[in-house]
Amino acid sequence: MRRATVLSSRRAAVLVSLTLGLLVIAFASLMLGSNHLSPATVISGLLDPSQDVGNVVQGSRIPRTALGLLVGVCLGIAGAVMQGQTRNPLADPGIFGVSAGASLAVVISIYVFDTSSVITTLWLALAGATVASVVVFAVAALGNGLSSPVPLAIAGTAVSALLVALTSYLVLSDETTLAAYRIWVVGSLSGRTLTGIGAALVFAAAGLIFATANIRSLNNLALGTELAHGLGENLLRARIVGLAAITLLTAAGVALVGPIGFVGLTAPHIARSLVGGNHYWLLPTSGVIGAGVLLACDVIGRLIGGTAEVPVGVVLTVVGGIVFIVIVRRGRMATL
Repeated sequence: MRRATVLSSRRAAVLVSLTLGLLVIAFASLMLGSNHLSPATVISGLLDPSQDVGNVVQGSRIPRTALGLLVGVCLGIAGAVMQGQTRNPLADPGIFGVSAGASLAVVISIYVFDTSSVITTLWLALAGATVASVVVFAVAALGNGLSSPVPLAIAGTAVSALLVALTSYLVLSDETTLAAYRIWVVGSLSGRTLTGIGAALVFAAAGLIFATANIRSLNNLALGTELAHGLGENLLRARIVGLAAITLLTAAGVALVGPIGFVGLTAPHIARSLVGGNHYWLLPTSGVIGAGVLLACDVIGRLIGGTAEVPVGVVLTVVGGIVFIVIVRRGRMATL
């Protein structure tokens, strides 16, 4: 009993420390950028938007900081749920075709409807992610594969490949669509506004509710599907709830800033090495780490690119790849 209390206290201390670190990174995101401004000037712009510097602070740094926090939390938690559902340490939210489905829906909105509205994109991304998830789930269910995570992963990979092929066909057949998609697909916080963040927050909140409801099932599934079933776990319900959480969280992030890689893959691994595999602690820790990693990489991209900023998606690919290799080489990739 005492050991459990000590362990919980240590995990709580880790989560609080990470949260404080996230606040520091968020403050740095407001203070640092390609436009070199003193802290006093930035604070003045925060307090008085009518100033010239207020356009930079209010119109750029606040939106990208807010979006970075929201998207990072969503992808970090979605990755933890994804890895718990599949018991695959290499899984990320894209393995169920969620990102590919959202991307195809966005491309269709540009190709067919010629729209780049954030609200329209958000709803279409959610629709595309939902359809892709349902198809993956149905394909796995046809083979009675819900008791094992392997059919789900295979179905997800196959559906993702098909959706990527369709997306490539549409993009390459129309120059206007290619131009819009090329900007969106990189994944960037630059040039984004808070338009649509209200709807995204609703999707994210719903996803968090489903993820929280899935925690007990994820802990049982970590013991193996047979043992989980023996403990009274309803595998069908567990899969559906987990799939809903992944779909909503990923769709909200993808629609706002484009597909962002490595956050959903690396954040749960770092969190697992710090707080263990109990999903009651793993999910919130993954969310905090995901937000911190995304914002930190965005700040790095602003500083190393000069006036031409490096998109956060590019920085994440480099940094995330290095971090993931280090994790694997040090043997910290815990088996699920």
